[in-house]
Amino acid sequence: MKEQVVILGAGESGVGAAFLAKAKGFAVFVSDNGFIPSKFKKVLKEEEIDFEEGQHTTEKILTASEIVKSPGIPDTAPIILKAKEKNISVVSEIEFAIRHSKAKFIGITGTNGKTTTTLLTYHLLKENGFNVGLTGNVGHSLAMQVAKDDKEYYVIELSSFQLDGMFKSKLNVAILLNVTPDHLNRYDNDFQKYLHSKFRIIRNMRKEDVFIYNQSDQNIKEQVELLKSHVSLLPISMEKMNNSDAYPVGKELVFMEGETIKKITKSYLPLLGKHNMINTMAAVLVARSISLDWENIKKALKTFKNAPHRLEFVGDINGISFYNDSKATNVDAVWYALESFENPLVLIMGGTDKGNDYTQIDELVAKKVKSIVALGIDNTKIESHFKGYLKDITSTDSVFNAIEIAYSKAKSGDVVLLSPACASFDLFKNYEDRGERFKEAFTALKNKVESNQKTLS
Repeated sequence: MKEQVVILGAGESGVGAAFLAKAKGFAVFVSDNGFIPSKFKKVLKEEEIDFEEGQHTTEKILTASEIVKSPGIPDTAPIILKAKEKNISVVSEIEFAIRHSKAKFIGITGTNGKTTTTLLTYHLLKENGFNVGLTGNVGHSLAMQVAKDDKEYYVIELSSFQLDGMFKSKLNVAILLNVTPDHLNRYDNDFQKYLHSKFRIIRNMRKEDVFIYNQSDQNIKEQVELLKSHVSLLPISMEKMNNSDAYPVGKELVFMEGETIKKITKSYLPLLGKHNMINTMAAVLVARSISLDWENIKKALKTFKNAPHRLEFVGDINGISFYNDSKATNVDAVWYALESFENPLVLIMGGTDKGNDYTQIDELVAKKVKSIVALGIDNTKIESHFKGYLKDITSTDSVFNAIEIAYSKAKSGDVVLLSPACASFDLFKNYEDRGERFKEAFTALKNKVESNQKTLS
């Protein structure tokens, strides 16, 4: 009788895990408490994989020898607690897929910057001819790629939720960019539990494996010292420290390779902001760890374009630049965005507050922001916090009004920056929808301004 694998959640990762499980000879059952999107249901039907939607049939699920669960399902969900009572193994799709692949794995995590670093690392390898897959929180299901066309390398963006479901899998290269409070509702509001979750990324790594970490982040630095990890450590930092393997100096990124010093001038860097220096140094060290030469690294850096909604330049109107940073859904991410600009800013922020502490951006707002446009249904918290030292605060619940107000507050040389610090669900489907609506509003405003100028001329 075949071993039974049950997949909980029929999104891309769940359907990928089901496809791989069937390919490896398991009996497979997929259960989704919600409704399965038609494109995924089609795959399950074509592969003749048994599934249910709109419910979890406990009796059927608990016959599993192993459960692969969606990272969105918390460990405290009743069905997961029942499975653990029966000593059924519960793992993530990443854990399940890695054991069926002979590839080398590069895992990247952090509270902020992991998507950018993952995409840049993938780009450096892909542009230089490596057989590489992009997966995790970006790209496509790892399990589906392993089943259909296994690669030589995979670059994986890993959330803490995915890491929590990884037990025996081992990465060849791991990157930890930063750890600041986020998702604490999943960790009993205990930051140390969240920090330890992030450090699961080096679980099972061996001496020859490489751990790239940001030693400028005090939480990470202290935890590394406590762990006394035996893996090969490559610390990076925002200033030269005793054992830094990479750090910025003036207009250059400096890399230490034994007694050899290599430098990349900032003219090669495709990304704004000091935080993106950390992201770039991490990606470059990955490339060097698999022997990619310096000239090819620099050529590939020049051609990189970041994902949408991450400090994305949208365009300019009469010398005023507009940037879409809709992905900045926490205050820490907004700090990085504000730090990236020298020009005066009109900041569009707001949405569904997640218990935000705005004091951490007070200094940068006071120094760089001339006006705030609060975009949300309830802007009370933003208004009350910033009114103490910033006189120009306007509220609206329309992205089209927000961008027109921001334009009216700005002058040539200024930057209008959407960097919300909040979730998007009060007015938008998600942060992508918010960013797309912002870009639509920019286009409408640009057309209106240009039309008015033609009329006047």
